[in-house]
Amino acid sequence: MTSPKLEKLSDEEAIELLKSSIINGREGFFCLKSNKDLTLENALEIYREKDSIEKIFDSLKNEIQIKPLRVWSEDSMYGTILLGFIAQLFISLMRYEFEEIKHRSTKFIKKSLKNLTLTIKFVKNRVKNYIFANFDKINSLIVTKMGTIP
Repeated sequence: MTSPKLEKLSDEEAIELLKSSIINGREGFFCLKSNKDLTLENALEIYREKDSIEKIFDSLKNEIQIKPLRVWSEDSMYGTILLGFIAQLFISLMRYEFEEIKHRSTKFIKKSLKNLTLTIKFVKNRVKNYIFANFDKINSLIVTKMGTIP
């Protein structure tokens, strides 16, 4: 059922009414500037890649929790970033592989794996006993699905 007010409007008037109710002056826009001669598509692609890189570094700092790099030697800095990226890659691969943790935060996956402990008990006849402890939903899923328990 249509409103009696809308029945009296022409199509153009109805569109204008709709625009005036939706457009409030706060819609926003962004402008990409560059000193290179880029197409609109190239500029947007580069911007999105930059955004992805910024998100990865934010995750390294706030979720993987690498320490501030400004006071380290160059080799220490490269080593720390490399280890951070390996940790990030490992967690990303687990998310890709295991549907159950696909939408879990890096922070929670890291915390779960950090709490997991493994004790290897050596017996005289050189047999090893593996004792896992501090299981939770995330790390038990990972350990089970990766076939880590011998």
